[in-house]
Amino acid sequence: MFRSLRFRLPALFLAGIVLSGLVATLVAVRLFQTYTQDQSFRELRREALGIARQYELQAIAANDPESRISPRLTTSALEAATNDRLYYAGASPFPGVTTGLRELSTKSVPRYSAVEAGQSVSFEFTPPDAEGTFLAVANPLKIGDSVFGALVVATPKQELRAELLTLTRRLALAFVGGIIVAMGLAWYFSRRVVRPLLALSQAADEVARGRYQVDVPEVPGGGEVGHLSDRFREMAWRLREANELERNFVMTISHELRTPLTAIHGHVSALREGIAADAETREFSLAAIASETARLERLVGDLLDLAKLEARRFAVRREEVDMERLLERAFGAFDQEAQRRGITYERRIEDRPTIVSDGDRVLQIVTNLLSNAFRWTPDGGRVGLELAAENGSVSVAVADTGPGIAPEERERIFRPFWTRDGRGTGLGLAISRELAHALGGRLELESEPGKGSRFELLLPAQP
Repeated sequence: MFRSLRFRLPALFLAGIVLSGLVATLVAVRLFQTYTQDQSFRELRREALGIARQYELQAIAANDPESRISPRLTTSALEAATNDRLYYAGASPFPGVTTGLRELSTKSVPRYSAVEAGQSVSFEFTPPDAEGTFLAVANPLKIGDSVFGALVVATPKQELRAELLTLTRRLALAFVGGIIVAMGLAWYFSRRVVRPLLALSQAADEVARGRYQVDVPEVPGGGEVGHLSDRFREMAWRLREANELERNFVMTISHELRTPLTAIHGHVSALREGIAADAETREFSLAAIASETARLERLVGDLLDLAKLEARRFAVRREEVDMERLLERAFGAFDQEAQRRGITYERRIEDRPTIVSDGDRVLQIVTNLLSNAFRWTPDGGRVGLELAAENGSVSVAVADTGPGIAPEERERIFRPFWTRDGRGTGLGLAISRELAHALGGRLELESEPGKGSRFELLLPAQP
């Protein structure tokens, strides 16, 4: 369980969320702590400035013999109003009068020299009459331009910790809520990703057992898993098709081999047993044996050619090829069949190029195309052979008035062992296209169902 993707994905997702939450919480706490401390110092500085000004006015009045204003010592009231503690360091603002201010030594105030220079100082300290750390601001007390002491306003740092604790509790609640949401998202993500992967894994097991009729799940929303599902579905379909082609090939080759072998065996038996006694019968049997042997030789040759072409171990010759003479040979091979079936058989020679290529292989391609055209053209139809040259390229086209080829079959007909009617080996067009590539050219197809097809071989004039 702990090694499965279903566990690892949510666990990794949650670990990332938890780690990110902890980092964010620590950063937030640190920022809040710094911010609240700065805010406290600003507030203390503002209070210290205002209270020091009040004490300065009362100190001036108390030391003026002509002043009729009595000092109003409101230290306890000020502490109650501000919730802070008030201290003084240096000389008392009201000599001989109890002010209520707590006295500090100047050594308790860091950088007291800066206070004497008229600057306020922020610091942390532990008062002698209290426990714990206080945040404090010392503001100079002046009479005129003379600094005679410092007013210190202090607040317990524990109050900041209380605020920080409150923030931490709220962040913890938010963190727990985020974890719950993250767990829900992780569970959803796990189901969304892992379930299709498990289904693909089960489908792969079925394919590995040779069962290609598998249902590959549709993955909504696309993405990488959806792309993988589509490619796997296509792979299973191609494997199924390849398996069917293999079965068809075995059946077709068995039939194609058995038919001539049966004929040869029958004629040989007739010759051996003396059934073919007269010279005419013997000659007929020998001609049949030679014909069936040539048929077997062509079949084995096609299989060897296809294997060499697919293995890229096929060698072609380089020679000058008179394309007009080559087409005359290919055209003449089907003249008798055209007359017998009433097919209008025409050739059109627009140019008479000579190319550098393998003449035997070019003739093989053209012959295969003509054989395919006559096979699918009904009696009384039309087959045409054209030769043209343009821009360093030679074109040989074979057109027929057969049933045409549907768009979904235009790629299949070039696959080995695939036939539209289950007859033949399905090697002719496959070998023709591979030969065209080996010669540096290509084989193109134009077809319209019900109106025939046009195969065009394009070859370079120079290799």
